[in-house]
Amino acid sequence: MSEAFDLVVVGAGPGGYVAAIRAAQLGMKVAVVEREKQLGGTCLRVGCIPSKALLETSELYEQSQKHFAERGLIMQGVSLDIAQMMKHKEGVVSTLDGGIQGLLKKNKVERFFGHGKLKGNGVVEVAGDAPVTLTGKKILIATGSVSTSLPGIQPDGDRIGTSTEAIAWPEVPEHLVVIGAGVIGLELGTVWRRLGSQVTVLEYLPRILPGVDEQVATEAKKIFEKQGLIFRLGTKVTSVMASGKTCTVQMEGAEPITCDRVLISVGRKPCTDNLGLEDAGVQKDNRGFIQVNAGYQTTASGVYAVGDVIGGAMLAHKAEEEGIACIEKMVTGHSHINYGTIPAVIYTQPEIASTGANEDALRQAGVKYKSGRFNFSANGRARAAGHTDGFVKVLADEATDRVLGVHIIGAHAGELIHEASVAMEFGASSEDIARCCHAHPTLSEAIKEAAMAVDKRAIHS
Repeated sequence: MSEAFDLVVVGAGPGGYVAAIRAAQLGMKVAVVEREKQLGGTCLRVGCIPSKALLETSELYEQSQKHFAERGLIMQGVSLDIAQMMKHKEGVVSTLDGGIQGLLKKNKVERFFGHGKLKGNGVVEVAGDAPVTLTGKKILIATGSVSTSLPGIQPDGDRIGTSTEAIAWPEVPEHLVVIGAGVIGLELGTVWRRLGSQVTVLEYLPRILPGVDEQVATEAKKIFEKQGLIFRLGTKVTSVMASGKTCTVQMEGAEPITCDRVLISVGRKPCTDNLGLEDAGVQKDNRGFIQVNAGYQTTASGVYAVGDVIGGAMLAHKAEEEGIACIEKMVTGHSHINYGTIPAVIYTQPEIASTGANEDALRQAGVKYKSGRFNFSANGRARAAGHTDGFVKVLADEATDRVLGVHIIGAHAGELIHEASVAMEFGASSEDIARCCHAHPTLSEAIKEAAMAVDKRAIHS
């Protein structure tokens, strides 16, 4: 059986399904190939969405256990039902998956269940319960990424796991070791710490959150340690072994650690196995990412790629933007993404968010800049809500005052950062932000005050 389409999308994660819908809106006949029953990719099935459901639930649990009494709310008999917590998480995922299924149907995008493999000349073979051969005038690869590990250390799907396992453990580990102090490790480490685990984070580098503004990362470490996370930096893990219900973590120059479970969170790699890239003439770089030009076209005629599989920031919203830009370029000849204003968020408590360049990047590039900072401890809404940790930092060009980067650690930072992204997209100066009236009392006033502080005229600090 063979079917012909204008566009065949391989992968139905954020980049793939969004691209498919946009292509259908522009009049293309579109097919989507996905080997998982649920759509939405890693982000929806085992990543962003389920982890956020667990983060929200665990935060409520910790608040009820430790902080409600401070507000005069006396809670008695609050207990944890892991099974119900997981059921809620799975319900969220199922509902959103159904939403994507409905969107594809609404836009007349045909979905094929199975593993897609390029055969060259516009042909994609789908292996599954109902094998089919598809032909497409254009092919878009959006297969995302998968968790990676350290040399000689392999997850066993149970005691030694990746984020996929860590969002589904049936009980709270007494002692959890997290290898890697990046975004995923800290988010999921936070979940299990709130629920009662002793959490030890091992990191090879001398700091946490590589790539995050150094002042923000330093502040975050202080806050997380106060919350109970234990950090061991500059630590090289050499092996992890599981035996029964315990794990042993061996480290260079240190005594081994015995724990209940180990979470390996040392990064992700592009998902390109068994895609037939070589047969189709699609080249990868030395790190395994698919090579594309400015229009997301690969080295093979008519074959395109977006999202994690081409590298850059491995963010769902970045993949979505690339999916839309790729299709619009393909159909209209025009598209645009400003990679310098794509926000990034870490959903710990407090949240951490950023957009644009950080100070390290500006110094390395030789850019002369000025900065302004405002602490949430001086913000009325933050004080009333009891969320006074953290600050906002605005970086602006020394000569032109144009905003170059904004970095936030504090409550709801993931919502606040978008004001900065929009401002930067329109080339705003720090004075532009400072002169915009912000409602009182709101957390967003901290952004205004930080912008005012760039020229040393903050009012409340």
